[in-house]
Amino acid sequence: MHQISSSIFNNAVEQLSSLPGIGNKTAIRLVLQLLNRNQEQLKDFGNAFIQLTEDIQYCNNCYNISDSATCNVCSNPSRTDDVICVVENILDVIAIENTNQFKGKYHVLGGIISPMEGIGPNDIKIPQLINRIKESNTKEVIMALSTTMEGDATNFYVYKKLADMNVEITTIARGVGIGDEIEYTDELTLGRSILNRIPFKNTLTL
Repeated sequence: MHQISSSIFNNAVEQLSSLPGIGNKTAIRLVLQLLNRNQEQLKDFGNAFIQLTEDIQYCNNCYNISDSATCNVCSNPSRTDDVICVVENILDVIAIENTNQFKGKYHVLGGIISPMEGIGPNDIKIPQLINRIKESNTKEVIMALSTTMEGDATNFYVYKKLADMNVEITTIARGVGIGDEIEYTDELTLGRSILNRIPFKNTLTL
């Protein structure tokens, strides 16, 4: 595609088009929109992303995105410490929080077991989850991973690792369709799946 004769403009287009789902034409339109903003607004826009790289943190407890060492969920005294909801990524935390049905805390794995992609149990936050449960008074662990083969394999691995501990292991109800990813599930369905969760061991006979 023909480029505008400005290396500065083209560099901005290239950076935006490197994001998933943003093609060259869309990137050009976005950069033109940004140029319509005044200098102060444009600086605020850029500084937001500079701050993202310099100041964003991950919660020491659950690995959720945070502005401090402990995220707002973990530091909230109204959230119960008894229940941990295990999710794949930050988007899943947002999806579940939007249902307003879960009052426990989270553990973000940062991925799921996928031998095809070379991702094993030690490449994600499974060891940290096990240590966290050993050192806490957790009574229930909810496995809220996507209902894919990789999600099910991760569920089973965690279940086997926690089997000898005095903790109940449940999974979200299958209101979430097989193969669906949590982040794309509508809030009503996801909320009901959280509320109607079932013992994980019952799924092994399904």
